[in-house]
Amino acid sequence: MEAVFQRCIRPACGATAALDDTSFVCPRCGGLMDVAYDWSKLQPPAALRDFEKKWAQRGNPLHFSGVWRFLELLPFAHPEKVMTIGEGQTILQRADAVAQYAGLNAGCLFLQYEGMNPSGSFKDNGMTAAFTHARLSGARRAACASTGNTSASLAVFCSATGLMRAIIFIGSGKISYGKLAQALDHGALTVQIAGDFDDAMQRVQQVARKLGIYLVNSINPFRLEGQKTIMFRVLEALRWEPPDWIVVPGGNLGNVSAFGKAFGELADLGLLTRVPRLAVINAAGASTFFQLYERFGVRWNNGQPQDKLIDGYYQGLDAEKIRAATIASAIEINHPVNLPKALRALERCGGVVREVSDQEILDAKAKVGAGGLGCEPASAASVAGARKLRREGVIAAGERVVCILTGHQLKDPTTTVAYHSTDQKTFDDVLGHRGVRRATFANRAVQVPNDLDDIIKAIELYS
Repeated sequence: MEAVFQRCIRPACGATAALDDTSFVCPRCGGLMDVAYDWSKLQPPAALRDFEKKWAQRGNPLHFSGVWRFLELLPFAHPEKVMTIGEGQTILQRADAVAQYAGLNAGCLFLQYEGMNPSGSFKDNGMTAAFTHARLSGARRAACASTGNTSASLAVFCSATGLMRAIIFIGSGKISYGKLAQALDHGALTVQIAGDFDDAMQRVQQVARKLGIYLVNSINPFRLEGQKTIMFRVLEALRWEPPDWIVVPGGNLGNVSAFGKAFGELADLGLLTRVPRLAVINAAGASTFFQLYERFGVRWNNGQPQDKLIDGYYQGLDAEKIRAATIASAIEINHPVNLPKALRALERCGGVVREVSDQEILDAKAKVGAGGLGCEPASAASVAGARKLRREGVIAAGERVVCILTGHQLKDPTTTVAYHSTDQKTFDDVLGHRGVRRATFANRAVQVPNDLDDIIKAIELYS
């Protein structure tokens, strides 16, 4: 067997596929696939600190990338085949003001800000890995279904490299202008269908199979290999000492799946002696994972989750025509494709799942923004979730917590402006129909006459 291959995630099946296979489904049971490594035939790092040496070699594009600096931990790619546009130049910032809001001690809350990626979201970590695999397989077109960030990332990579044409599927009215603008500006073929993300996801898989187009959604296991590196950078920033908790928004569940795989591999290689716990935070209007995990008790169960229960839950959603509905459009997903992998990740890392309201999300977003980092609504679900877990006593005040901010503030400026608006109609039109009743931490503009004295009085009063 080759040192790198694809393998069914279910141990009872264990079917394999070649490295260059692009179907991304198990040939035996139809389940999800992993990128698998026979580490006895590879050269993993002797210690995680060895990666720090690459910081001195910033002229090397692979070492400049926050993904490919860790090539030894995702060794499916030959260096000369790597497609990079400088992704992964992100920061982990200590956030004491946000910690206070969440009920944590000073020095205990950190924000991993993925909005600094070229397309403005964490997706670039996975896209560089998927693009590298696509190049290995000879693809000329790449497609995705998207609530916005995946399409933006795909469009950026296609336009920056000039190697493929981007084809994106979006649902009707289910994408923010900030994200749609990226796809259009970067030349992607945009196909808007009547339906939501789940409908678009079903169609793009059918189209990709029929036309032989490379699929870059997170059902693609190579996408998740790139997203593992978010955790490598977190560990690096913390001097390789794992935090107690990683809190991440949950949509299609690709990130938590990737994080669980990252920590599992590091532990198996003896590079970590302790793994952090994982907390996945759903929006209340798109809470499939919360319902199945916390309410119905669905577990990984060594690769044998309660499939009938899961299928029955989905059938109930469809029968009652329940659509995902949340202001956090990036996680507005009812049928997460990576649910089995997420279950596995939570088992390995002792995880929990929670749901938070749109009100809680936007209030947390305002606190994050006031602390110096602007994020899109879905990102703030992590902070809202950490606050809820602290109030429940699940997270202790002195534990170290890393909240993942998945996307930049300018991904959805309409929501931000509406939250802080002085115009009640603007607030109601954008947020009211989502159940958001108040802007708890609004920073509203001060309206004054065009008169110097009045302007000076206002500044003295409010500053």
